[in-house]
Amino acid sequence: MPEHDEIMDHRQINGASRAMKAMSHPLRLRILCLLGEQEVSVQDIVDQVGTTQSNISQHLALMREKGVLRTRRDANRIYYRLSDVRMLQILVHVRDLFSGF
Repeated sequence: MPEHDEIMDHRQINGASRAMKAMSHPLRLRILCLLGEQEVSVQDIVDQVGTTQSNISQHLALMREKGVLRTRRDANRIYYRLSDVRMLQILVHVRDLFSGF
């Protein structure tokens, strides 16, 4: 249990902050919702989200840097997936929280 009955300790706060920063842009949030529990190629993300590959790649790199995404290379394709499927729980809570807006 964290010291002083805090909800999170310092390490958890830093991890949560990194993840929430990675999710805080509308395009990044859309990408995360698209990924869900599946692995998706960069080109498929570009096709489904509807912006440039350069723009998508920048957002994917940031989320990978923050530890939210993982990659797998297969020949000349790169596939992205959530680093932890528990991230889906956050997305579901966010959806439920903002469903009335």
